[in-house]
Amino acid sequence: MPAVALPGSKSITARALFLAAAADGVSTLVHPLRSDDTEGFTEGLARLGYRVGRTPDAWQVDGRPQGPAVAEADVHCRDGATTARFLPVLAATGRGAFRFDASAQMRRRPLGPLTRALRDLGVDLRHEETEGHHPLTVRAAGVEGGEVTLDAGRSSQYLTALLLLGPLTRKGLRIRVTDLVSAPYVEITLAMMRAFGVEVVRDGDVYDVPAGGYRATTYAVEPDASTASYFFAAAAVTPGREVTVPGLGTGALQGDLRFVEVLRRMGAEVETAADRTTVRGTGVLRGLTVNMRDISDTMPTLAAIAPFASGPVRIEDVANTRVKECDRLEACADNLRRLGIDVATGPDWIEIRPGAPAPGTEIRSFGDHRIVMSFAVTGLHCPGLSYDDPGCVRKTFPGFHEAFARLSRAS
Repeated sequence: MPAVALPGSKSITARALFLAAAADGVSTLVHPLRSDDTEGFTEGLARLGYRVGRTPDAWQVDGRPQGPAVAEADVHCRDGATTARFLPVLAATGRGAFRFDASAQMRRRPLGPLTRALRDLGVDLRHEETEGHHPLTVRAAGVEGGEVTLDAGRSSQYLTALLLLGPLTRKGLRIRVTDLVSAPYVEITLAMMRAFGVEVVRDGDVYDVPAGGYRATTYAVEPDASTASYFFAAAAVTPGREVTVPGLGTGALQGDLRFVEVLRRMGAEVETAADRTTVRGTGVLRGLTVNMRDISDTMPTLAAIAPFASGPVRIEDVANTRVKECDRLEACADNLRRLGIDVATGPDWIEIRPGAPAPGTEIRSFGDHRIVMSFAVTGLHCPGLSYDDPGCVRKTFPGFHEAFARLSRAS
């Protein structure tokens, strides 16, 4: 099997766009992700007065440490959680009135812990309809900084947004975190802040972020590890199939690469080199119980291949998947039951028993790209699966169906 070239990481691209916009100078982002989410982020930056120049392989961003170049703007964040959570924070560093809204799907997703923390820091922020949700307006006058307490138990993006804000405040920021989910995403943030010239000091649950701003740089975006999970899973469920993803190796920032360790526990062969990771199917796929709190974006991938395991697959500590693009835990359970698979769920867990998925089933996407991409792996061994909204993969990987079809043909 030839190497699979995957698009850039959504999480890294969004952080890089924020950091580049905030930096002093012009930054170049190499191999950024081009998708609905990142297009929405760059469109939002443009509405705030930032210049983003784009070539096929790189984006150049003119940084503005002083904040947006306009005094007022109306920004639509589409379906993008990073756009909807990061851009109001960036706007708060400038001066003016900035309104943010989003899709109906994104309006349902919570913002409350982040907006409470911003208000505690003196930011004039008002939710127009439902408290803790879009739409909202920020009347910005810069951010003084200081100390703030944050509950990041529903999304690590709240903490990332405040960490990114810290160097743009006048005094710096001390963030005390009472709960944290998806911790590896915070490690991505800290590593990328270092690349843009800022060192955060962490002491347990307290993060000290210095003032002083960011410096511009050239930053290469690594392939998306969450997207890679579908291709790795395809190898694991097919005896003799091998998938290699270049650019994701021992030095990768993304915690979701740990998904291959779950596949290793189930019986797949895994090789991780400095610059690539390879998974081979062995014909063995064991059941297991696994805590996926820190890699919960790959929970649907595991759920989609669980019927092919030799024993039950139980996934625990994934309550936060209920507040993603959809309730992913219930979406997985619903589709598995439609396929005739025995499933049980609880508040933060799902257990899937082995079974032969029924061919010709329509998968309900719930408007969520990760549901469609996950069940594409099921479809490798279940003829005739279809999707009510196959195009929702545009959010992170517009060419997914073509790339996955090439994988099938290569086997």
